[in-house]
Amino acid sequence: MIRSELIKKLESENPELKTEEIEKIVDVFFNQIIQRLADGGRVELRGFGAFSTRERSPRKGRNPRTGASVEVPSKRVPYFKPGKEVREQLNK
Repeated sequence: MIRSELIKKLESENPELKTEEIEKIVDVFFNQIIQRLADGGRVELRGFGAFSTRERSPRKGRNPRTGASVEVPSKRVPYFKPGKEVREQLNK
């Protein structure tokens, strides 16, 4: 599902809300998750799962075009751990 499909689904389930209002709600929701992760926090949605970040160590990589060795700096990457209910639904 992409963002526009989510907005259309919410519109069909909430006809009393305007499209602009739904878009604002979706934007606020996603922006809050992003901000919390950027601050080093964790976001848990009960029954769905938890978003967090993990640290990747610096390493040596390779430029696929030239084959030259390059240094890849450390970085934080997003991580999602599905909740029990999601795992059970996927494995029915």
